Amino acid sequence: MPEKKNVVVAQSGGPSPVINNSLRGIVETCLSFPNDFGTIYAGLHGIEGILQEELLDLSAQDEEEISLLRTTPAAGAIGTCRYKLKPEQSEDFERTIEVFKAHNIGYFFYIGGNDSMDTAHKVSLLAEKRGLDLVATGVPKTIDNDVGDSEFKLIDHTPGYGSVARYWAYYIQDANEENKGASPSDPVLVIQAMGRKIGFIPASVRLGDPKRQMPLQIYMAESGVTMEELADLVNDELKKSGRAIVVVSEGFPVGELGVLKDSFGHIEYSASQLTVAQVVVNHLNKLGLKARGRARGNIPGTHQRDAIAHASIVDLDEAYKVGQKAVLVALEEGTGWMATILRSPGLIYNPIYDKVPLEEVANSEREFPKKWIAPSRIDVTDDFISYARPLIGEDWVSIPVVGGRQRYTNFSLTFAEKKCPAYMPQAYREE
Repeated sequence: MPEKKNVVVAQSGGPSPVINNSLRGIVETCLSFPNDFGTIYAGLHGIEGILQEELLDLSAQDEEEISLLRTTPAAGAIGTCRYKLKPEQSEDFERTIEVFKAHNIGYFFYIGGNDSMDTAHKVSLLAEKRGLDLVATGVPKTIDNDVGDSEFKLIDHTPGYGSVARYWAYYIQDANEENKGASPSDPVLVIQAMGRKIGFIPASVRLGDPKRQMPLQIYMAESGVTMEELADLVNDELKKSGRAIVVVSEGFPVGELGVLKDSFGHIEYSASQLTVAQVVVNHLNKLGLKARGRARGNIPGTHQRDAIAHASIVDLDEAYKVGQKAVLVALEEGTGWMATILRSPGLIYNPIYDKVPLEEVANSEREFPKKWIAPSRIDVTDDFISYARPLIGEDWVSIPVVGGRQRYTNFSLTFAEKKCPAYMPQAYREE
């Protein structure tokens, strides 16, 4: 019998409420094939942990801790990173292969977005060149829902999005109650949503008001509305309703924000000198409102991607199953694939778990469909509601509580013995 190959799983990019259930799906499925998989490791803080040979032994963890991954949000369990393996970083790629060879790694599962799928694809190609029998498989994740293509042929939606959409559907209901009560002094509430340059997250607030009963306006980066038009539209709503709730994407164009970028080249709006919400609030208050009082702003921030209490049960289930599918694809199809979620046509929501080439995902870019932006440009269409509504589910997730505190996964820090020389990731030497 050939020697069993070991497994490395890692995460990259921003976390989500359900990312660890994909991790759990991978680990538990690998454990169910003891004749095919050896020791299961996690790269601590993604590819950085692999480069620095920090391999957390998941096979040594208690079964209960693995199970608790289902309701453990964000990336505290094994960590994530924003370290990108760029083409010119040849030493980093070679180091990855060196570590994999040293630890008899035959399977690499990378949970992340387009950039992570690109990394998994490049590692797969290099492993083949270096004579390493490695199966690299991608597992999709992102709250932004920007992985894949605009035709939804590569993936229908990414795990993480359904839970953040649910968060916003409920958040906007609470915000409406606040605005209703406080409108004599605070008639305009400006709320900033994540999503960079793609509008799936701000669009999801409409799920909390599908019959359009709130004085709600949605300003996505793709809407093409100017700041001057925004002020006019808000004042039109004030004349009509006496109050207005303005949801604005963090990528909505408001001028210079003093932005910073991560290693992927993505703008980190929460690290910028100014926020879109504050600029909009200042602009409205400076011009003056057609109502007594002032505009004020809220920015939920990263809480929307780590609030397990708001997680969608549908999203949790799909995150787990796409992790399971990734393991089956690795066993049955070999290297170079990403597990994916597609959707059967028809009224009844029915997800399909399949595979698509890593290379196609890595070189794709999704946009929010223009046909889903309402003619008013400050709303979304009912077709978007039909698309997104099944993803947020119905019931609340049940969260383990001990002594009044949420019970999360707490892995023991058991690591593989280091076999390679110490290494500093290439990009950090240039800082």
